[in-house]
Amino acid sequence: MTEQKPAADIQALSYEEAREQLIAVVGKLEAGGASLEESLALWERGEALAARCEEWLEGARKRLAAARDQPL
Repeated sequence: MTEQKPAADIQALSYEEAREQLIAVVGKLEAGGASLEESLALWERGEALAARCEEWLEGARKRLAAARDQPL
């Protein structure tokens, strides 16, 4: 298995980057064959990536709400 980047790098990812990495993590987990330790590391990274995606989406929701509240 290729070495995973530390979770700290996740905060620097765009939504699209985090989503693509999350898709890759899910694919690796679904494929199986990883050791328990590797699977846990992938799971933890996936959780962090999902949280980052949610942060981006929540930020977008807030920006949309603010834009709707401002008169044109």
